[in-house]
Amino acid sequence: MKINLRFFASVRELVGTGHEVLEVAGPLTVGEVRTLLIARGGNWEYALAQGRALRTAHKQVMCDADTVIGEGDEVAFFPPVTGG
Repeated sequence: MKINLRFFASVRELVGTGHEVLEVAGPLTVGEVRTLLIARGGNWEYALAQGRALRTAHKQVMCDADTVIGEGDEVAFFPPVTGG
């Protein structure tokens, strides 16, 4: 399945993109997607590290790591405080 990923503020700066379409075997949870992205290493691992303060949204609604995502859904990652 394909999902739409969005990255905001410092997360976007660290990973070098604000948007990505990711093809994964589903269904997955938001936490499992985060783990997949962390496995890329480098800035991905740093920006999305499990101990790092990070908020997530599923279809533009705040969510937790256990939220199940489906085909075409949007998942966003951003720091607890964003500007502008």
